[in-house]
Order: sequence, then C-alpha cells, then structure tokens
Amino acid sequence: MTSKSSGPLTFRPPSSSSATASSFAKPSTEFIKGPWHVTHSTLPMWKKNKNVVITYTPLESPPGGIDDLVQYNPIDSDKQKTVEGIDKPDPSVEAAYNWRGKGWLKVASSHWEVLGYGEHDGGWMVTFFEKTLFTPAGIDIYARRKGDLSENLIEQIRAEMKKVNDPDFQQQADQIFEIKHEW
Repeated sequence: MTSKSSGPLTFRPPSSSSATASSFAKPSTEFIKGPWHVTHSTLPMWKKNKNVVITYTPLESPPGGIDDLVQYNPIDSDKQKTVEGIDKPDPSVEAAYNWRGKGWLKVASSHWEVLGYGEHDGGWMVTFFEKTLFTPAGIDIYARRKGDLSENLIEQIRAEMKKVNDPDFQQQADQIFEIKHEW
C-alpha cells in the first residue's frame, strides 16, 4: 500500500511526559468524528481480539463532548462486543479527553490524548491512554479507511515516537503490534 503523503507528521508527547512538546494544532472535531479502525496498539487485550473499530460521534452536551463506541470481536468468534462511553474534553490538556463508561461501565474512567494525526493513507491518528484499573498505559494507531496503513507510515510514526525525549514513551514504540482485521 502506498502512503499518500500530505507533508510531515504532526506529533507530540503525552502530557504525562516530561518531554517538551513542539507546537501542536489539535485535530478538529470534524476530523475525529466517525469510525476509526484500530490497526496497531500496545494494549494487551487487543492481542485476543480482532476487527477493532472506534466510532466517535460529537455531542451537543457537554460542549466538545464525544460519544465513544468501541466494537470488536474475540479472535476466535464473530460475536461482536461493545464498550460505550462519553468523552469530555480535558480543560487542562489540548486534544485530550476524559472518558467515562456507560451502563455497567459507568464506574470505569480513563484519560486519553491525541498525539498525532494526519491525512496520510486516507487519515490516521495516534492516541495515548493512561493506565487504569483495567489496562496499562499505551498507544493505539487508527486508520480512517479499511485496509490498514502503509508500513512506511507505521515506521514514520514509530520513528517520531522515538524522538520524544522520554524513555518510557520511546519504549512504547517498540511494543506496538498489529491488530488482526478481516478486511
């Protein structure tokens, strides 16, 4: 797959990092909204699952809020599972959200941030999520379209991650694995 480039990658370290961020323009809600295929991750639970898609739908209230629907299948099943929540913008961090589960997951919460995004390969986004009671801190890489991102773009993302002056974050770049999808 050929990478359709639209300039250099836009990238920043997570807010929890001691590394200094260069200028970063947050993505618009228009860019974030809609379905995203999670193609790569460091989150261990995705090793046992496939066809991971996150759909973001803007909400009128709270302002800047996003309905967050995660859909996936266990690796050995076609039965779809879902995780639903609401993302509220974090007022202290640009391009960051505080997630709260819906239904029986209402007790669960997490913090996630957009670290990078662009139009290469039809649209991509890198998110960082902080450690929770249920998951370690980690990275997800999203593709807008079905069919994965080019290996060239994945390597560019890894290289940008390794440039961040934070050893813990740099290590995440080496732990990224591909998530199975049935395109």
